[in-house]
Amino acid sequence: MSNLDRHPSEMPCGGRAVVAADPVRELQRGATVALGGPRAMSVTRTLPNRARRMVGAWCFVDYYGPDDITGSAGMRVPPHPHTGLQTVSWLVAGEVLHRDSVGSLQLVTPGQLNLMTAGHGISHSEESPTSRSPVLHGVQLWTVLPGGDRHVRPHFEHHPNLPELTDTGVSVTVMMGELGGAASPADVYSPLVGAEARLGPGADTRLPLRPEWEYAALALAGEIDVDGVRLSPGPLLYLGTGRLDLSVRADRAARLLLIGGEPFEEHIVMWWNFVGRGHEDIVEAREGWMRADPRFGTVHGYPGARLPAPALPNVRLKPRSRRG
Repeated sequence: MSNLDRHPSEMPCGGRAVVAADPVRELQRGATVALGGPRAMSVTRTLPNRARRMVGAWCFVDYYGPDDITGSAGMRVPPHPHTGLQTVSWLVAGEVLHRDSVGSLQLVTPGQLNLMTAGHGISHSEESPTSRSPVLHGVQLWTVLPGGDRHVRPHFEHHPNLPELTDTGVSVTVMMGELGGAASPADVYSPLVGAEARLGPGADTRLPLRPEWEYAALALAGEIDVDGVRLSPGPLLYLGTGRLDLSVRADRAARLLLIGGEPFEEHIVMWWNFVGRGHEDIVEAREGWMRADPRFGTVHGYPGARLPAPALPNVRLKPRSRRG
């Protein structure tokens, strides 16, 4: 067993495995959700859930595929709005075409990061391009913007080149934030990490963590032993805080998503595609979208109508903590 580092010959902690005194291992099964409408492709949503609403600033995890889309339209998500968050698009296989109201037109491909910062307000669409691979497989994630940054100017980033950590039979791409001294060039507004580990057959390593951060893991492909838990695609494994490293092992080729960060202590309201700090924030955002407020701009080129907002519930939306 070895410790993963930017320089595999250098082993942090003197080569010793360090684990939390009382490690947390909570398996969240998730729910099946139709993406973009009742006849759209299905995703498995593991965050937020009843037991846990956030992992660091990460507040949303959708896993989809691998889906054979040769006989279907694939992904078709009409223009829709966002406020107070960042969207993170990461693919294992296939392509997704992103359009947004700040004028971006970008193809998402495996191993490249598409990051959209909604800030005060933005809208975008996602669709499988006409010329596409037969299989679509990936994750869509959100991070909450902290209170001081939630009205930041909306913008879009595409990062085709991202830093990597390596070990024998293991390669880890750091898509967001920092891991083991490797830092992504993507804009982040909270201390956090998002990374994908690709493990070859027989790979056995330890991912460097920060004990003050909380973490969770999601298998993207294959089966992986994560701190003694056999993880297959679908469920999210919440790992808590207090760890200096994380044991990961695979008998066959596999891929793992690791997310984590400093626990997010602000109370938020998350409803539909909006993140706010109170009921009024959500009402204002919904009404603005429905009346085509310039706040959200216009998505040009999508072959279809905008997605209307659902009706608000008949109760006042209350800010909630990361624990629910």
